[in-house]
Amino acid sequence: MSPRPLASPSASLPTNPYIVPADVTLPREQWPTMYDLPSEDPEEPGLPDEFHDFQPQLLSATFRLADVAEDRLFTAADLNLYYDITHPRWYKRPDWFAVVDVPRFYSDDDDLRLSYVTWQEHVNPYIVVELLSPGTADEDLGLTQADPTAPPPKWQVYEQILHIPYYVVFDRYTGNLQAFRLTEAGYVPITILDGRFTIPELGIGLGLWHGRFQGRVRDWLRFFDANGQWILTPVEQERERAEQAQLRAERERLQAEAERQRAEEERQRAESAERQAEQERNRAERLAEFLRSQGIDPDQLG
Repeated sequence: MSPRPLASPSASLPTNPYIVPADVTLPREQWPTMYDLPSEDPEEPGLPDEFHDFQPQLLSATFRLADVAEDRLFTAADLNLYYDITHPRWYKRPDWFAVVDVPRFYSDDDDLRLSYVTWQEHVNPYIVVELLSPGTADEDLGLTQADPTAPPPKWQVYEQILHIPYYVVFDRYTGNLQAFRLTEAGYVPITILDGRFTIPELGIGLGLWHGRFQGRVRDWLRFFDANGQWILTPVEQERERAEQAQLRAERERLQAEAERQRAEEERQRAESAERQAEQERNRAERLAEFLRSQGIDPDQLG
């Protein structure tokens, strides 16, 4: 979904390039970029725990689309997401988000992003996942009231400003998964069946998978394909390839062993037939000798 329209450039750059009055619009060439905006705020409360590190890894590893090349997908975790050119220092930091049809890297030099600046990228995230924490639960669930003197809360930014099509909230303590789809009326809940829901526009779905990741067996969020099969991570793909190669090697070994056994049986049958033929020849020769001893020429018989 395209970013919201921006006003046409008109005013000059203020003295402080980071403080832009709401009624002033900068020329595009003077908009702050990823390099101008901070990548972290040391005063922001809360520190990510291990789950907030591992879960986004699994989401990124399984976010694969059948009809979009991997170099046109960008996923990020705990990365500043800037959303308003008139307030360039305002940002949200989703636990995980994905952008479709945007270069994987920031520039032709394969530069890694310091943050995601929507007015420079021209493509907004397609899906955001928030992992509930006690300190952020109200804002994640849209229960925080907007304060006109402060930046808007997450729900408002995702729904009304960036118009992100899918918003997902997961509580790892209760295992409760909630998903919302953007409509003309705003976000509406998606029915979760068996811990899963589909994203038809992308040909994939997201659900709860019980298994081992990063050494821990628990319920994890991961994507599945159009056939309902869990999308494998690169590590799982490599393991599967190794197992398939091992199975092929074992099948080939068994086939070679079967061929060797068949060849050995054929050799034994040939040797047995040769022995029988030799025995028949010996009997014929003994019979011929006996007939000759009796004055009978065996060549004259029958």
